[in-house]
Amino acid sequence: MAPTQKKSLLKHHGKIERNATLLLVGSLLVVSVGGIVEIAPLFYLENTIEKVEGMRPYSPLELAGRNIYIREGCYLCHSQMIRPFRDEVERYGHYSLAAESMYDHPFQWGSKRTGPDLARVGGRYSDEWHVQHLTDPRSVVPESIMPTYAFLSRDLDMADPAGHLVANRGVGVPYTDAMIESARADLKAQADPDADTAGLLERYPKAVVSNFDGNAQHLSEMDALVAYLQMLGTLVDFSVYEPEQNDR
Repeated sequence: MAPTQKKSLLKHHGKIERNATLLLVGSLLVVSVGGIVEIAPLFYLENTIEKVEGMRPYSPLELAGRNIYIREGCYLCHSQMIRPFRDEVERYGHYSLAAESMYDHPFQWGSKRTGPDLARVGGRYSDEWHVQHLTDPRSVVPESIMPTYAFLSRDLDMADPAGHLVANRGVGVPYTDAMIESARADLKAQADPDADTAGLLERYPKAVVSNFDGNAQHLSEMDALVAYLQMLGTLVDFSVYEPEQNDR
């Protein structure tokens, strides 16, 4: 570009900078064009999330536990997002996939960590450890500043477990009629190792069945929360997982 052309462009640019109306209109045009270029292609994609084998909706007990997790504000100190950085992958495991949160409403991604990331906490600790940690955090982690959640030993509200599934189906989670009809039975069976869990495991593969809080006399909020924690990050088998290749 010739020097005279450069000076001409700078001269016009100076006019725009000195005129608030022109600057505002120009900024809106640039942002609009950029937004359209980014957003328009998404309307022609059937799904923006790569499907991953193993993912399924939450079982009724896991969903109840997730509701308690959100109710108690656990997400304020614990993220569920492992970023694709070496230090994070070595500490927490395989980086998080979008598909792992495809049934979360709302999802628990974030970067705020007062405590460790919980995206892959499932199976890392025993049920007893989780119960003790929630009951008296400093008894297992002396430096912890987490408040106690001993009150979660109270009974779990089972007034309408099917309603939770129906609500989630309304926002796209693929709960079937059979899942909804069996919600109450599945919720109880998952916390009872002596129960017939064949139907539960058929509907929710890899669901952890256990007397989570150690008290077989009643189903507690502790049972639900520990059931939720014990499934986090366990559904996808990363030993055989291969990301889709983009040939474009």
